[in-house]
Amino acid sequence: MKGWGTNEQEIIDILCHRSNLQRQTIQEVYTKELGRDLVEDLKSELGGKFESVIVGLMMPTAGYCAKQAHKAMKGAGTDEETLVEIVCSRSREEVIGIAAAYLEAYGHTLVCDIKDDTSGPLQRLLILMINGIRDEKLVNQSKAAEQAATLYAAGEGKLGTDEDAFVEMLAHASQRQAYLIFEEYKKVSGRTIEQALKAEMSGELLTGLLALVRSVLNRPKYFAERLEVAMKGFGTDDTALIRIIVSRCEIDLANIKQEYENIYGRTLLSAVKSETSGDYCKALMALIGAA
Repeated sequence: MKGWGTNEQEIIDILCHRSNLQRQTIQEVYTKELGRDLVEDLKSELGGKFESVIVGLMMPTAGYCAKQAHKAMKGAGTDEETLVEIVCSRSREEVIGIAAAYLEAYGHTLVCDIKDDTSGPLQRLLILMINGIRDEKLVNQSKAAEQAATLYAAGEGKLGTDEDAFVEMLAHASQRQAYLIFEEYKKVSGRTIEQALKAEMSGELLTGLLALVRSVLNRPKYFAERLEVAMKGFGTDDTALIRIIVSRCEIDLANIKQEYENIYGRTLLSAVKSETSGDYCKALMALIGAA
């Protein structure tokens, strides 16, 4: 970065091929040796989508996700779909970490802001997921059969839908218990929980519950589908593309790549390459290639 011009490739080679912990260490040593803030220097040298990728990588993953959640709520209107992706598709431990990072960064809780920006059953679902009330110890087949019957009675088995029943049960169930519930639901109803949800609900609550269900069944597949949504059609949702690749690059991006190829018959690398360009493209290629 020193002097006239910037060696963007060198920045990509150093930062996109290191772990998050290594990047934090590089940042600390940079400040110690040079008396400067590495992130501020990067911001002054880079721009646009390339800057968004690199600066995102410099944050701890939980802090980065907290920032994305805050961005989804600030200003006019709320991006419920992004909130759902961040809160409903991650493990209990990840969500607890994001909530802690949010409090540290903004001085108030994620739950507090969600209460201000959402309403109804969707708000309840998001709050329950953030509070981490899943009973991770309960894994019981006969209990799952009872729960599946309760869900059937709350939806397909009656006129109208008791949305709160779905929210309460799915937000409280551990991942393994939820999986058993979904298997039992097929026996009770003759169709999958996804099919039932689509028939009984709509809007952002449906998006939230489907994110929860799909991440229980196959989290990498859920993110592969989210990436395809970000890229298909006219234009690219670069914000979503960056958010998913940066936040999952050290968690399950290798599995996401495999699922993407299985579903769409082409590699994630080729898909992203066709939608992006320049240093922005090179940075994403480095992250996907390294996963």
